[in-house]
Amino acid sequence: METKIYTLVIKGKPEGPFSLEELKALDVKPDAFIRKPGMDDYKEAHEFEELRSLFGFKQQFTAPQYFAGFDLRLLAAAIDWFLVLFVVAVAEFTYILVFDKEDAVQLIILANLIVLPLLKFVYQIIAETKTQFTIGKRLLNIKVTNLDGLKPSFNQVFIRNFSKIISTLTLFMGYLYSFLNKKQQCLHDVWAGTLVIKERLI
Repeated sequence: METKIYTLVIKGKPEGPFSLEELKALDVKPDAFIRKPGMDDYKEAHEFEELRSLFGFKQQFTAPQYFAGFDLRLLAAAIDWFLVLFVVAVAEFTYILVFDKEDAVQLIILANLIVLPLLKFVYQIIAETKTQFTIGKRLLNIKVTNLDGLKPSFNQVFIRNFSKIISTLTLFMGYLYSFLNKKQQCLHDVWAGTLVIKERLI
């Protein structure tokens, strides 16, 4: 017997649960709202891979509506900086203890001026390319997308993070630009064609 796990909104009211076969009989449309156990919110039918296969839907996208403000982005960045600093500090402390390199402390501190920003840069590119979020962004339920709300390309993620140098060197004007932008994009987001969005409201 097929598992019934799909809740379908019919005429504004949630009905179900239904199995895939039952959904097929109901002639579900691509923009119908459906929910499965464990989901915080409903999604449109075309967003489910198994339903696209069943009904022959083309994958569509819903334009982003909820954008991450400067406060959320700043907090996410602070969390990421803390994690990077913690990992590097543990590694360097272990190195000093194991190899008895107390005399290298000053050299290590100077090296950190290059290592820390570079490590965070690489970490953000890898994380945002693969999952669209860093740990800090994940904890705050925000993620990086392209202008359609879909997964950004590697080039977009690279340009976005590299352009943060300019956003920072201009006395953080690149970040403050988000207050003047309807989609709360920083300048590096505008140049890269990216958005930072919040999860949809329940």
